[in-house]
This record gives sequence, C-alpha cells and structure tokens, in this order.
Amino acid sequence: MAASIVLVTGGARSGKSTFAERYAAQGGRKVAYIATAQIYDEEMQERVKLHQSRRPAGWPTFEAPYQAEQAMAQAVQCAEAVLFDCLTLYTSNLLLAPTAPADREERRQAVLTAIDKLLASARQDQAEVIFVTNEVGAGIVPDNALAREYRDVAGLVNQKVAGVADEVYLVVSGLAVELKKIAVSLGEGEHNG
Repeated sequence: MAASIVLVTGGARSGKSTFAERYAAQGGRKVAYIATAQIYDEEMQERVKLHQSRRPAGWPTFEAPYQAEQAMAQAVQCAEAVLFDCLTLYTSNLLLAPTAPADREERRQAVLTAIDKLLASARQDQAEVIFVTNEVGAGIVPDNALAREYRDVAGLVNQKVAGVADEVYLVVSGLAVELKKIAVSLGEGEHNG
C-alpha cells in the first residue's frame, strides 16, 4: 500500500483538529503527532495544553517548528498514521524565521520549497499522513502587509497540499465534508487564484 495524504481544513474552532485526531486513530492505528506550535504567550500555551489533553499518551510527539521534513521522516517510520498539526502555524514559523529571506518573493519561494520537502518526506513510507490547516483567506483583506503576505502564502500552501492529497476534508461547525469527491476539475491550464 502506498502512502496517502489527507488534508483537513476549516476555520478557527471549526472542529478540524478533533476530526483529524479521530480520523488518524480510526481502527486503532499507531499514530505519531507532529506539532508545529511555538509557545510565545499564555494563550498559545493554553491552546497547546488543550491539544495535548485530547491526545492519547501513547502517541509519540515530534516538535517541528522548522525543518518539519526531518520530523516527518522519523514519524512515518514509527507509525501507521501521522498527524501534522498544523500547516498554517508551520507557514507562519517559516515566514518569520530569523533565517527567512528579506525579499517577499524569495520568502514565498522558500516556504513553498519547504512544503515540497515536507510532502516528499510524507511519501517516503506507507504511513497515512493527515495535515491540518486553516482557511485564513475567507475574511476581510488584512490591513497590513505582513498579514496579507501570510494570508496569500497560506492559501498557496493549502492549494499545493490539496493538489496532491488523496482526500481533502472541510470542517465547518464540527461537520466534515470530503471535497475531492465533489470538486469540479477543469483540467490542465486552469488558473487557481
């Protein structure tokens, strides 16, 4: 059986992480967890504690705020399912990294290259990899350049992962819909904005 990739997306507090955790654990599979969050304040610390409290103690956790492809390479070898939570925090980490290029276009390319490496690593073994991400572009246009850059790059990251994913779930109000089954494909030459 070849490795498969699943993308779970939705808005804040939509239930996407809970759905992804249940999806990963179905059938009693051995699950590894890749965490991308960095704790800078009490609010983020509380969010991390909430996620930790829901996860079974037996799930090995890999901390990967940067170079997540390395953690992925380890995780896919020790589990039947790998839960990566989340792509949008990882994108933020990469955009704001001390080593990030100063030029906006170079930063975008650096993030997309890092995502390519992560996806290649996810396909190295037979483990199913479940990526969690946020839909950040559905609201108003942000009022500052960094927030607009983040929104745009996160959208490109989501499109890249959805494009190679075997299944894509949109979670709204705790309900998940599998999008690839109902998606319209325009074929080659289509433009994604």
